Amino acid sequence: MRTFADLDEFAAAVGEELGHSEWQEITQEQVNQFADATGDHQWIHVDPERAAAESPFGGTIAHGYLTLSLVTAHVVQIFTIEKLTMVVNFGLNKVRFHTPVAVGAKVRAKAVLMDLKNSPAGRLGTMKVTIEIDGQRRPACVAEVLALYRND
Repeated sequence: MRTFADLDEFAAAVGEELGHSEWQEITQEQVNQFADATGDHQWIHVDPERAAAESPFGGTIAHGYLTLSLVTAHVVQIFTIEKLTMVVNFGLNKVRFHTPVAVGAKVRAKAVLMDLKNSPAGRLGTMKVTIEIDGQRRPACVAEVLALYRND
């Protein structure tokens, strides 16, 4: 875990890789819970027997948006900024899903701070977050994530 004393120190890290999170196994229970929360019960996610028999993936896969939703949980393992009063998800510039994540696979995030600029509401950060799959050359997901940081 990398620790920054304040937003000025964080700003000095623009262009740097901030680190990696821990590996996390994607479970069928997690995929099923995501399906229930979102209403996306497509068989390639929730029917292991059918997915093993009919899907080109050889089994069930995580929803792309489940993979994307893990970004926050993984980024908080990579770095922290002291003296913050609030961090708010501000959106995404670009998201690409490169490789499906099979149930049972392990994923982790790599984060690169691309930009941190002043805005009327605080400091707006842009981070490139890559969700890697253990043993795979291509990532699961690459996203430009925006966050608003405040320290007032």
